[in-house]
Amino acid sequence: MPTTPQGFTKRLERLRADLAEQGHRVRAIVEAAFEATLARDPVRAAVVSAQDDVIDRVDVEVEKAAVALLTDATHENAKLDASQLREVLTIVKINNELERIADAAVDVANQAQALKNTTGDIPPTFTVLTNSVQGILRDAVHAFNRSDPALAKVVLQSEDAVEAFLESVLKDAERRIAAGTMSVDFAFSLHQIANECCVMADHATNMCEQIIYAVTGAIVRHQQGGWVEVPRSA
Repeated sequence: MPTTPQGFTKRLERLRADLAEQGHRVRAIVEAAFEATLARDPVRAAVVSAQDDVIDRVDVEVEKAAVALLTDATHENAKLDASQLREVLTIVKINNELERIADAAVDVANQAQALKNTTGDIPPTFTVLTNSVQGILRDAVHAFNRSDPALAKVVLQSEDAVEAFLESVLKDAERRIAAGTMSVDFAFSLHQIANECCVMADHATNMCEQIIYAVTGAIVRHQQGGWVEVPRSA
């Protein structure tokens, strides 16, 4: 497909729009996974797996479209500026992160049956953890849609809160097991879900690293003590 500067821009805008829609799908599947699991409803959990099939299909479509765009531009010796190239690369990477978040949501939903087969109350700290992850994902998707590096940086700073909630959930489970008020099987399922929450948060922060890179050209790295932004070279 011929790639004029205007044509490249239009195709890039289409890619961004497709990825924005994918972000909304992934947010929806994460919410549905948590709801099904906390309700211990295997029927609703099965719907999550069906929704993931759509996300997998779109994931492939977006990646193919991005590769085709770069291939056409290369064949035609199109002069792309650095920001255009960064944006296409960012779309490919964020697309992959979203697909992995959806996979983690399916893993969460798969715990619905296990929880149904056990007894015990879900600790309030666990609900706080799942809500925090949904908030981080919401902000990551909004940061992409708005090309907002400031919001992306807020998400990066939120990762420590998720880890703190995870530690609180695990300690609470240990106390309940020791007191005989929570079974080991129930605690194991909660642990599995909590781990997937951290996986989702990690992928959301990866998205935000890429958003900052696409908009500013700066590379962000997590080091001991926090996030460090490496300024781009001139």
